Amino acid sequence: MAREPRIVAELGRPETPEETAARKAANSKAYRESQSFRSLIIALLATVVVVAVIFLAVPRGGPAAEQSVDPKPAAELAAESYDRTVIVPDVPEPTGREGNGWFVNAAKVVPGSPAAWEILYVPGDDSFLRFVQGFDADETWASQQLGGTAPSGEVVVDGVEWQEYEVDPRTNANVTYALGTQAGSDHILLYGTSSAEKTAEVAEMIAPQVRALTEEQG
Repeated sequence: MAREPRIVAELGRPETPEETAARKAANSKAYRESQSFRSLIIALLATVVVVAVIFLAVPRGGPAAEQSVDPKPAAELAAESYDRTVIVPDVPEPTGREGNGWFVNAAKVVPGSPAAWEILYVPGDDSFLRFVQGFDADETWASQQLGGTAPSGEVVVDGVEWQEYEVDPRTNANVTYALGTQAGSDHILLYGTSSAEKTAEVAEMIAPQVRALTEEQG
């Protein structure tokens, strides 16, 4: 028995073959679009899950604490290479930038005429202090390191007489203060942005070595 054509309420009559074909095509398109949208949602959810798994699987934590440089091995190499005694300030135990101790940022010999042994310290605050031992250097060399600044006075720290420099930071790489003293044929210079008190603290720590070097080369 043949099936009667579908009556369309809006038309009040049976569908024509063309209308039936158009209706079925529209239904198929709507079904495909719904499936595509569902697939998209599933894919997005899967991506979120993968990202979450990766995020949870990767170890996290703060960056490793930056370690202070030990100047002693470099000092030994400098002493051997230049056949001379080099001073190593016995500062408080380095504990890194986050601690209260002194952080040693670098320790090396700077070639030149004269060559110089230097250690760069960050004394537990935002300042820096550079220790430099100029080999066969004098006060003129010290003044050159400070942009031509002349001594402004003298201070005595633990029996060692130092020349004091008030430096203009605008003309000399932000350096504000320095102390310099002669130790035999070498000149010792402490300079940077640290306070006079911090600089004098290092001067006091190296006083025995300065006196010993003076006697050795005297």
